[in-house]
Amino acid sequence: MSTNDTETALPTAAPATLAHRFSLLHDKADDDVIDSTLRAGVELRGATPWILMFAIFVASIGLNINSPAVIIGAMLISPLMGPIVGIGYGIGIFDFALVRRSFVNLGIAAAISLAASTLYFLLTPLDEAQSELLARTTPTLWDVLIALAGGLAGIIGMTRKEKSNVIPGVAIATALMPPLCTAGYGLANGDWSMFGGAFYLFSINCVFIAASTVIVIEYLRLPHRKFVDQRVEKRVKRTLLAVVLLTALPSIYLAIQLVDNEVFGNRARQFVRQEFGTGTTHVVDTRLDPLRRQIELTLIGARMPQSAIDAIGKRLPQAGLAGASLVVHQAEDSKVDVGLLKADILADIFRDTQQGLRERDGSIVQLKQELAQEKAKHDSWRQTAADVAAEFAAQFPHCGDLLMGRALVAAPEAKPAEEVPTLSATCKTALKPAEVERAQAWLVTRTKSPGARLVLMAPPRRR
Repeated sequence: MSTNDTETALPTAAPATLAHRFSLLHDKADDDVIDSTLRAGVELRGATPWILMFAIFVASIGLNINSPAVIIGAMLISPLMGPIVGIGYGIGIFDFALVRRSFVNLGIAAAISLAASTLYFLLTPLDEAQSELLARTTPTLWDVLIALAGGLAGIIGMTRKEKSNVIPGVAIATALMPPLCTAGYGLANGDWSMFGGAFYLFSINCVFIAASTVIVIEYLRLPHRKFVDQRVEKRVKRTLLAVVLLTALPSIYLAIQLVDNEVFGNRARQFVRQEFGTGTTHVVDTRLDPLRRQIELTLIGARMPQSAIDAIGKRLPQAGLAGASLVVHQAEDSKVDVGLLKADILADIFRDTQQGLRERDGSIVQLKQELAQEKAKHDSWRQTAADVAAEFAAQFPHCGDLLMGRALVAAPEAKPAEEVPTLSATCKTALKPAEVERAQAWLVTRTKSPGARLVLMAPPRRR
């Protein structure tokens, strides 16, 4: 082949290579394997309902304590994807018995999830709605796109020969469980707007995951049942399209509203910075109400004339805030009342002094109590020591120079030193071993101290 022939062949080979690289057919699993895999995921029996309940409890706890890590963990073990994909697969191959079975299993799964999450939120003492809960109450067009893209990725991963980690990622991205848990929170607290918003988000995920499954099944040309009457097949497709559109329309409206609110907020904050960011007047609080198109400010510092505020309000349309209103609150007098300030300072000093005196008196009382307890212990020990010495002298009259006290026993560095009762005596004649043992046992019993020591010494020799 000549050089010119090679240059001519390259442009035609490149599109073929590109088409092969993006083809979904060359690594597709066998049709029977795909069919059995997707049908097996539909059923909700055996261990699956238990796993679902525990996953719902984990997700509810994560939403309750506002922990994204816990919520993600719950989504990874959730078995909700199977029935939803089963609905899409059944519609794609026109197996309406499979569609009905998938709907039944999805309904059971949703009922179990709502019951478990409602029960948890009825029992938990943490009843405040955290940000992770509130984030699942206003679905928008972006949630539709996430569900559609996630569903496409999920069904493509399920139809491959080599299975990958696509499904856990899809479960996290589409977030099927948190909306159901949020709906359970709405039921537990009687908040029907939260319940409706969360359940709508769950419905979006279900519809668009199923729709994406139908799209991929059609593209892969999997074997499906053909209708004798083509009108019935067209009616099924039109119904699916209508369900998809009806599900998406509210989210489109909410997305437009969200974008409009964000644009209003950004323009309003920029307007406030430009108009009130200089001079001796300062903005201490800004409240924006996108629905009422209202900007409410609280100012401190030098008082602004009403004419200046009106002039600023007239510049709102130039900043893209046509139809917005400006409400400004100012202090009536910017002068400081020195007398009132002094009274406040003196009141604070008096209050702090009284608190310090109360704390000091409490410490003195506590120290007196501790001192009295130590004195009582000392007096009791002195009496006990005198009695022990007298009793020992009565038992061993040939022993004298009795000393009774507490000795500090040296201990290794790892252990604290210990004080033990110690009796020291000088005996004219040495005691027998049995007598020494009996005297030691008596001293331990008498002082109620296992570490009590008996020290016996012989008298010094005369020279």
